[in-house]
Amino acid sequence: MNFRPRHRDEPEINLIPFIDVLLVVLIFLMLSTTYSKFTELQLTLPVANVEQQRNRPQEIIVSVAADGRYAINKTALSDTSVAALTQGLAGLAQSRPDSVLIISADATAPHQAVISVMEAARRTGLAQITFATQSSQAQRR
Repeated sequence: MNFRPRHRDEPEINLIPFIDVLLVVLIFLMLSTTYSKFTELQLTLPVANVEQQRNRPQEIIVSVAADGRYAINKTALSDTSVAALTQGLAGLAQSRPDSVLIISADATAPHQAVISVMEAARRTGLAQITFATQSSQAQRR
């Protein structure tokens, strides 16, 4: 019987295959990642003179009251029909073809009243429409 203690070799952990696998994964991730580059169009932006002022488009303001009455550029309309709105906007649209229609409606105005203004604008050819609002801080005061 041999009672001598056996000499055991300590196991070695070979890190080279582990590093190889990690490098392959890293290369795969680098190649498959898409970067957001907007190089499809090469643009040269125009230079503008700072002293020149912009020409602002003409504004047509249509006010809609809470009870559904209309006013075009602070001139009240007696009729609340779409035809009356179209007739009122038609003269202004012909004299100012590139004008912007601003709808300034009361917060409690009927939805149909605002839609009627939009329909009248469509009939007269006014394509640029925006809505006037106020900040929430001004409403709290």
